[in-house]
Amino acid sequence: MLALIQLIESPIDPAAVLESVAAGEAGAVLLFVGTTRGHTLGRKTASLDYTTYRPMAVKEIEKLASQAAEQWPLLAIAITHRLGHLEVGEASVAIAVSAPHRGEAFTAGQWLIDTLKEQVPIWKKENWADGQSDWVHPGLTTPNGPPQTGSERVE
Repeated sequence: MLALIQLIESPIDPAAVLESVAAGEAGAVLLFVGTTRGHTLGRKTASLDYTTYRPMAVKEIEKLASQAAEQWPLLAIAITHRLGHLEVGEASVAIAVSAPHRGEAFTAGQWLIDTLKEQVPIWKKENWADGQSDWVHPGLTTPNGPPQTGSERVE
């Protein structure tokens, strides 16, 4: 099983991520692209900043890819996460999988993005249009809502 893991500072090319999991045996190829939304919890977003300790994040993403390959008959997995400063509308993460059947691809793809957001130490700072910012920490979520944040004033 092929696994492509990338942490990049440049814009994500979804077509390249999708192409990296192409396989003749695949009955399904799934691509998820997470983008920077313009509003969160009723607040206008100006931009996002992502940061990580690269060796730890890559190791954790590799573990996720291995776990997914053990749970589903995947042919290939590609996970690309953007680091640095992102404007509204830009892609922050792309996950692609190929599998013999669509059900396996959908289930594995959803599990990968959900688990990545919970377990991989990639930190997101939401920069608000009002000049404030909030750090969103991995795995800190409410049962029925978005991640909890701590306010930080930026000048």
